[in-house]
Amino acid sequence: MGIEEGTVVRWMKAVGDRVERGEVLLEIETAKALQEVLAPVSGTLAEILVPEGATAPVNTSLGAIKT
Repeated sequence: MGIEEGTVVRWMKAVGDRVERGEVLLEIETAKALQEVLAPVSGTLAEILVPEGATAPVNTSLGAIKT
């Protein structure tokens, strides 16, 4: 049984903030647990594509980091 969607609970960073690879960017709630999403690269959070409270399918881009 896989997870099909998740709800963004909280963004830890705002657009324009510096992020480091491996740093927690946001929390997502699924039917099974609360998950932390880590930054895949270092850079600046350029855009939030899925805001807090919104639900998105698995593999949806949640934000954009400018390297």
